[in-house]
Amino acid sequence: MNHPKYNGNIHPDEWINDLQAYYNIKQNFININNVNVNIISLVDSTIKLPTGIDNIEKLRNALKEDISFTVFKNTNKRKLQSLKYNPERKGGDTSYFISTFRKLCYNAEINDIEEQKRYLYKSLPNNHFDYISNEFYEKMKNVFVGSSEHIPNSLWKIEFGDELATYANNSIKLQHVKSERLIGICYYYNDNGNWIHDYSKSPSTDHTEVSCYDNSRSYRILDWKFNHSKLDNHQGYLKSNDVINLSIKKSYVVNYGNIIQNGQVEFLRSHDIQFTIGNDTFQEV
Repeated sequence: MNHPKYNGNIHPDEWINDLQAYYNIKQNFININNVNVNIISLVDSTIKLPTGIDNIEKLRNALKEDISFTVFKNTNKRKLQSLKYNPERKGGDTSYFISTFRKLCYNAEINDIEEQKRYLYKSLPNNHFDYISNEFYEKMKNVFVGSSEHIPNSLWKIEFGDELATYANNSIKLQHVKSERLIGICYYYNDNGNWIHDYSKSPSTDHTEVSCYDNSRSYRILDWKFNHSKLDNHQGYLKSNDVINLSIKKSYVVNYGNIIQNGQVEFLRSHDIQFTIGNDTFQEV
């Protein structure tokens, strides 16, 4: 069985790697004229090579400079643009899709991760972003405090009722993974029969307190709104290292004894205030 000729329908790097393996050509082998085969003759005659090619790297560069390689890359880029993901629940094959996607990126020499992400996103049907890979989706929806290390007590999970969230008009819930409790603000009323709502306060700063309340607690607000920290120039989507603001809206506010609906918005934030309970010192978050 002879090694197939190069005709422009394969990436030059892949063809040369196969060539080296087939003829046992070492990676650092210089003079291809010493190989027991005419390497140049394995390139299709329609591809015109310059004279003086005497080593693998010169051959590789010549193949990449030929117009056939430009056509090859553009063809694979168009295939990538038209590639569509079909969820497995509709008969699709995720493994085949991922391998095809990666192969097309390789052939088109799209090596930048952010550019690959854009092609991947465009290949997805609406509302099916989380069907690509359960592992990827699980990682994507994890929220870490401080470090991205998997410290059990610092791991949070986003709960969202729909399949895709936009930071313009959606709310989310944040669940502490270890305790399985949701973080929010809690209001209460006095026991003399009058429904007077108020919110738990910080013992040191009088800021509204957030807590991971027991799931049986009725009087709590758990829906967080998230917005980009920049008012503009955020390109309409979130990227790695972007900063978002999490805010929550009070249902009622006590204002000198008067109950007011559509209360103020509070932002989740941390600071350097510390307080003590017994012999233990805590930092407010």
